[in-house]
Amino acid sequence: MIKIRYSADRGLANHGWLNSHHTFSFAEYYDPSYMGLSVLRVINEDQIQGGTGFNTHSHKDMEIISYVIEGALEHKDSMGNATLIQPGEVQRMSAGTGVQHSEFNHLKQEKTHFLQIWIMPEKMGVPPSYDQKSFEEELNSNDLILVVSKTGKNHSVSINQDVNIYACKSTKAGHKQLETSIDRHAWIQVIKGQVQIDYEVLKAGDGAAIEKVTSLDIKWVENSEFLLLDLP
Repeated sequence: MIKIRYSADRGLANHGWLNSHHTFSFAEYYDPSYMGLSVLRVINEDQIQGGTGFNTHSHKDMEIISYVIEGALEHKDSMGNATLIQPGEVQRMSAGTGVQHSEFNHLKQEKTHFLQIWIMPEKMGVPPSYDQKSFEEELNSNDLILVVSKTGKNHSVSINQDVNIYACKSTKAGHKQLETSIDRHAWIQVIKGQVQIDYEVLKAGDGAAIEKVTSLDIKWVENSEFLLLDLP
């Protein structure tokens, strides 16, 4: 079963300095039909104006993934991390017992465009932690690349949950046949280009929940970018 969440149907919050599309209910946007999928709770597609950002704020008991599409995201947190997240990189912050952080676009003349993904952790009350890795070289392969996993296998970013996240950033058209488990869920989020799942066509901003299937046939056109989340 494939259920499409079209880009235009998402929630929208336009704060001037921030334009945010909410795939699932978030903050003041509420849709009881879209509260998440399995342990996936939030996918926000954010565009931050130059020289602006999120001031210091708190999180607790959530696995937070940031995936920068364009621009750069400056991150600072109460664990002592001060980093810059750029395209081709994936950041994971496990909020655990509690963490404070800020996110800022220091590029005054450019927008920063990124996805923020929240995943509910397998265990509550763990110590906060942080990981960030570049996959720029691997993403040049025009294939699905594992960027997040529970164990950090294949040099992926580790996460406190039984979740695998794959990224594809193609310059060429591609095709992948994937074996899946009928007991697991999947979500595909298209960032750029066009992706076909079986007979369903998704464009930029579209997402799809996939459940109770044993295989997936995925095709994409050149210059497509998307994420595939494998969920318990």
